[in-house]
Amino acid sequence: MAEEPQKPARPSGAWNKSSFRALLQDTDTFVHCVELVTSRGLITERRGRRMLQVARQLVEHPDIHALSITDNPGGNPMINADTMGTDLIARGQEVIIHLSCKDWNRNALQGRGWQLASDGFRNILAMSGDYPVGGYHGQASGVFDIDSVGLLQMLSEMNDGGSVDGGKPAAQSTGFFLGAVVTNHKKLESEVMPQYFKLAKKIRGGAEYIISQIGYDARKQDELIKYMRMHNLNVPVIGNVYVLGGRAARYFYSGKVPGVVVTDKLMQLVEKHTADEDKGKSFFLEFAAKQCAILKGLGYRGVYIGGHLTYDDYALVLERAASYSDTDWKSFADNICYQQSDEFFYFEQNPMTRLNTTTVNRLYKRSKDAAMIDQSRRRAPITYRLNRVVHDKVFERNTTGFKAARKISELIDKAPAVVQRIIHGAEHVAKIAAFDCRDCGDCSLPEIAYLCPESQCVKNQRNGPCGGTRQGKCEVGEKECIWALAYNRLKAYGEEETMLDGPVVIKNGALEGTSAWANRFLERDHQADSADTTPEPGVDKKSNSSGKTA
Repeated sequence: MAEEPQKPARPSGAWNKSSFRALLQDTDTFVHCVELVTSRGLITERRGRRMLQVARQLVEHPDIHALSITDNPGGNPMINADTMGTDLIARGQEVIIHLSCKDWNRNALQGRGWQLASDGFRNILAMSGDYPVGGYHGQASGVFDIDSVGLLQMLSEMNDGGSVDGGKPAAQSTGFFLGAVVTNHKKLESEVMPQYFKLAKKIRGGAEYIISQIGYDARKQDELIKYMRMHNLNVPVIGNVYVLGGRAARYFYSGKVPGVVVTDKLMQLVEKHTADEDKGKSFFLEFAAKQCAILKGLGYRGVYIGGHLTYDDYALVLERAASYSDTDWKSFADNICYQQSDEFFYFEQNPMTRLNTTTVNRLYKRSKDAAMIDQSRRRAPITYRLNRVVHDKVFERNTTGFKAARKISELIDKAPAVVQRIIHGAEHVAKIAAFDCRDCGDCSLPEIAYLCPESQCVKNQRNGPCGGTRQGKCEVGEKECIWALAYNRLKAYGEEETMLDGPVVIKNGALEGTSAWANRFLERDHQADSADTTPEPGVDKKSNSSGKTA
């Protein structure tokens, strides 16, 4: 007689674990999260079984508060996160599910949100996601129907019981605890500052906790926490600690993982220790433990530990991190400051600790003086300056030009279809020449300093940059990131700090192939949602995106 399959044993401690939300919001507990990367193929295959075994062992650890499961990381196809997550929830473990926009449109994301809530998942990490790097019979196409900011807003509305589509409210709140990522290890000012601006927009959009990107620079981690305090971004922050090894370090060093930096100096250290008898394992585990201690000392609410490790490895990192006193981290923080050459920092450096003061970078402040802005303005591209003038005269609400264009658009809207096609065709030809327009019908040019996200951003990011840039270049190809370019254009006019202050931008796909000008003047595009469509005479409705009316 065949044996009946045994039910998983109820772990001794997991069922008594507090919720991830309660730990971050209601206690002083330093939270420990572990990232699990799902595998290719069936969960019953060797690698899948190994990952599930490690995950089940981690459930038993009393000091691991949440397990985080990735969503097709690196743009590769992998098994769905909830395949493993469902098993872990059944064992009493808090699970963070990654939800990214690269493989799903907004309808699929909404449906998946309801599915996850129905299956008992409470914690979501919302991301735009890495651009796909492969796929069945060739390169997969990224979806990116909405981005991480749009996803946060959608999930936040679902938490409020909203249907998101303007119809009847959903029957029940999803109740998600929403998180987001900040990519804070960037080199250029034009990369660093937009990341911070986008971080603020994510929090306004519904992010209740933040996880930093992988990095090996204590000064950058210190900068993030100080920046958030200075700008009243009051949500818990969890620091990312990825346990290095020779193979992982070389992969990061190659630049193949968007947003992750391993410098020459760090790579030299890695190569030195991979020559050890244990291939550097003991060193790298200790290195990770020190990072955990530093993050705790800096004021982070927890750590997010990643790496292809065994249960014993994770346990050892936590044990070693706990062995440090509350002040020990100060003695080695300056040894884990692997910075890029000529890297931009928001704060002045503290010469004693090699971390930061709370004084804003003097060179950065000087670049914002009126005299410096005046000089920068003269160097701004002539096309950009011309577009600003046209926008102010014609596309700005309550101007004579806007009112005239609205009347003309109303007439065209009533004209025969052939007339509309001819006029729209002429508009499209002009915009192709000027902006490489893709005729989306729902234009974001004024919000991105007259740079088109449809043609010039592979992820169609309309609410700030993704985290994948490397020294200002897109993660796909070598072209300049449009958000870095937009930052520089706006800074020449002293408008960069408000570039992402406007409402969340979500493109209306129903407008594809229609006149963006008509949609603007007749208030059918996304900009109409952020403004009173019947403003009082003389009242100038302002959206702070790019310093222009939206």
